[in-house]
Amino acid sequence: MTSSAWVGEGVRLRAREPEDWEKSLIFEEDSDAVRSGWRLHPPRSAAQAKKAMAEQAEEQLDLDEFSLVIATKAENELVGFINTHEIERVHGTFAYGISVGTPHHHKGYASEAIVLLLRYMFFERRFQKAEAWVYSYNEASLAMHRRLGFVEEGRRRRSHYANGRYHDEILFGMTTEEYAERYA
Repeated sequence: MTSSAWVGEGVRLRAREPEDWEKSLIFEEDSDAVRSGWRLHPPRSAAQAKKAMAEQAEEQLDLDEFSLVIATKAENELVGFINTHEIERVHGTFAYGISVGTPHHHKGYASEAIVLLLRYMFFERRFQKAEAWVYSYNEASLAMHRRLGFVEEGRRRRSHYANGRYHDEILFGMTTEEYAERYA
């Protein structure tokens, strides 16, 4: 049996498919989960969500900057999204964002997705450091990043506005050596 770098014990990272639009639209209606991932947007129609997902499914993915679905390994059910951004090839650094729907919290999906993504970026794409910004009100994500071995590197005070309040953003980082020591 062959193995995939994109499949872990409980999750698989995969490209978006046109039929993912319904789950994605339901996910977008979970305001707390959306705020924890980035920012709340006005509601989209089913037609807009369907069109956007179909277009995203057709896009050619860049080797370094991309967005993937986090799906359960067994049922291939969409539970969230993970993406890379802030790609700095000269310095060998990148950032990522992750968002998992509330019904799927505390099941290990986010942690496993991050470990899979970092393995690809460090060992296939030769990046040397990953960064993640976490909002100060997202206690679960703060705890998860610490548990995964990320180092808190800084704080941007009152730089994120959500739900009527200003919040800090905490920067976490992990080097390829730190990853290898823990996960290789």
